[in-house]
Amino acid sequence: MYVISACLLGENCKYNGGNNRCQWVVDFAAAHSHVTVCPETQAGLPAPRPPAEILGERVFDETGKDLTADFVRGARECWQLAEQAAKKRGESIEGAILKSKSPSCGKDRIYDGTFSQSLTDGDGYLARLLKEHQIHIITEKENIEHD
Repeated sequence: MYVISACLLGENCKYNGGNNRCQWVVDFAAAHSHVTVCPETQAGLPAPRPPAEILGERVFDETGKDLTADFVRGARECWQLAEQAAKKRGESIEGAILKSKSPSCGKDRIYDGTFSQSLTDGDGYLARLLKEHQIHIITEKENIEHD
């Protein structure tokens, strides 16, 4: 079973109320057991909402509101949902396909907290949690079907 960012499957949960639908991810999801997650909406954040970025170890939206607790809670709840879904299906979590650069789902490179489109090394909160559980993560930029 795979954990897949909801926005990549066309769910309108992105900060601006839109999505990041990615056709190869949609095709992959159609052929593989998966659970769809959005840590931000899982934590109760609305869509649309102000954009958020990680600065140091904290998450702030562009108005300066500290959303760290929401992002931590959303990541934990998504992990619990994935574990429950895997257990119910009698499967293990094989990997995750997450949204690149996101403060929740980004892997290896995320926005740097300055709201200037600049990137820095780091992982989003869900990506960190999945890595702690040794779950292999790729982003929509890494097509596992063709790489």
